[in-house]
Amino acid sequence: MFPIASALALSACATTVPEAPGPADIAMPAEFAADYRPPVDEGTRWWEGFDDPRLDELVERALAANLDIATTRERLAASRALLLAARGDRLPWVADVGIDATTGDVGDTLSAGGVALFDPDISGRLSAQIEAAAARAAAAEYLVADRERLVAAEVARQYIELRRTGERLVLLSESTRLQEQTLRIVTLRFEAGLSANLDVRRAAADLAQTRAQSGLLELQRARAAHALAVLTGDMPREAPPVDEESGAVPAFDGGPAIGMPADLLRRRPDLLVAEADLLEAAANVGIERSDLLPSLTISGQVLLGDGSFGGIVSDFLGSLGAALDLPLFDGGRRRAEVDAAQYELQARFLEYRQGVLGVMAEVENALVGIESYSNRNADLQQAIAESERAFEQSNALYREGLASLFDVLDSQRQLISSRQSLIDSEAALAASYIDLYSAVGAQ
Repeated sequence: MFPIASALALSACATTVPEAPGPADIAMPAEFAADYRPPVDEGTRWWEGFDDPRLDELVERALAANLDIATTRERLAASRALLLAARGDRLPWVADVGIDATTGDVGDTLSAGGVALFDPDISGRLSAQIEAAAARAAAAEYLVADRERLVAAEVARQYIELRRTGERLVLLSESTRLQEQTLRIVTLRFEAGLSANLDVRRAAADLAQTRAQSGLLELQRARAAHALAVLTGDMPREAPPVDEESGAVPAFDGGPAIGMPADLLRRRPDLLVAEADLLEAAANVGIERSDLLPSLTISGQVLLGDGSFGGIVSDFLGSLGAALDLPLFDGGRRRAEVDAAQYELQARFLEYRQGVLGVMAEVENALVGIESYSNRNADLQQAIAESERAFEQSNALYREGLASLFDVLDSQRQLISSRQSLIDSEAALAASYIDLYSAVGAQ
């Protein structure tokens, strides 16, 4: 018993799992660098800030039916099952149970026996394995939340793209009618001998150039519709008709507060996944350290026999044993495995820090994008107003023969371009809000 008692005494004070680094080891700024703060409307989920029932419906459908989310939930269930399995290793095992019944001239006999095994975990290996399994289960749970974060953001982005391309197609139709009207005026002036044929060709070329955008916009719109179908768990060909998604790009009215930089470490799911990975890596160090310590296995065997059917057992045999594994010389293999696990723990912490830096950059970029596109939209609205006046004046002067067709076409192009730019900029502003709330891990 002396070796067993010595092993128990040596391992009683051994802590094999090191403390994992985490959020406390990362210095976070007190606030974001960008001055802009989005409008706050507490009590709403961030996508509800667009006040678009169709978008709300699509996000809810995706969260319920998206196959990537369903996959992560299945893996979460698997990781929880493995955690239960790891905890089961701390309990005694009963194996090789058998029952033997015989009949003969000398009478009926019944015997039963079994072998039990128990690992008291004096090295701490089983405890470290349970910690590793618990960390993997926690990471799997955070992965579900992270997949939901990504899917909700992607649904919103594709919906904004659907609305952007739809609005661009409406503008394209209006621009085409405007240029057709200009071409008719130029043609009439040419037929009256007031304009050259070159003017007709220029007006016709501008019209054809505008019409040529239609196919590309239809393609982009179809791609967005197909992407939404996949995100909501449908076949692409089962996507709703794109004409259902009509109207301008929705404006963002307000959503939940984005919080402070430190909140990212507690709210952003992928950072929580990385934090759980750190705990698993620390537990893996503990698993490797346990190989440097003695391990003990206790076994027992029980045999009951010589009893008649329905009678009382007359014999009872039992035995109890223990096997002690003392690590001696292995050429440094076990120590090298501990070192490798510690290096892996440090590498994962560096990846965690890099992830934090990347998330901070995402938030800062989104905040700057919101402010920049907001200012750009104001400038574009002014540009449109000035372009409309310039086109009206040049068109009137051209009819009076006081301006050239070049002036008309140039002002017309500027007007169309400014209107297109405003639609694209409004979509980019909406996308910046989506990027922001996805970056801060808001719900």
